[in-house]
Amino acid sequence: MDIKVHKNFMNSFLFLKLKETLTGSEFPWFKSRIVPQIDDIQLIHTFYEFGRANSEFLELLDPCLRFLKIKKLIRAKANLVLKTNKIQEHGFHIDTNGYKEFRSSILYINSNNGYTRFEKKNKKIKSEENKLIDFNGFLQHTGTSCTDAPYRIVINFVYT
Repeated sequence: MDIKVHKNFMNSFLFLKLKETLTGSEFPWFKSRIVPQIDDIQLIHTFYEFGRANSEFLELLDPCLRFLKIKKLIRAKANLVLKTNKIQEHGFHIDTNGYKEFRSSILYINSNNGYTRFEKKNKKIKSEENKLIDFNGFLQHTGTSCTDAPYRIVINFVYT
C-alpha cells in the first residue's frame, strides 16, 4: 500500500506556531458536514481551494507544501472534530474527484486516540502530533473522532 509516514514532520518551532494558531481564540472555524452521506458535523478552515487562497493563514503551511513537492495544490483544509463518548468513524471516501492521479496528505495537529483507517487491508494510522501521512489519493480512508482529548485536529492536503 502506498502510505508514507513522516514522524516529527515539521520543525518544532514552526509546528508549535501552527498548532497555537489553530487552537487560538482568534482562528476562524466554520461548521460543515464531515462527509456528505452522513449528518456528523465538524469545524473546518479552508486554506486553499478552487485555485485560490481562501485564508490569510495559508503561509503557515509553506513548510508542508515545500516538502510535498506539490505541482498543483487542489485543496488544503483543517478539520476539527469534537470529542465523543465512543470513537466514531465518519465513512470511507476519497478527497476529490475529476483527477486521473492525485495524492492526499494528513498532518496530525494533536495526539489523541483517534485515527485514520484505510479500507484496503484495514490499516490504521494513529493521530500523533506533528506526524504527516502521504498516500495515493484513490485509497479509500476515513477519519474518526477521539475520546481522550477535547478535539481532534488534522490538516488535509490534496494535490498533484
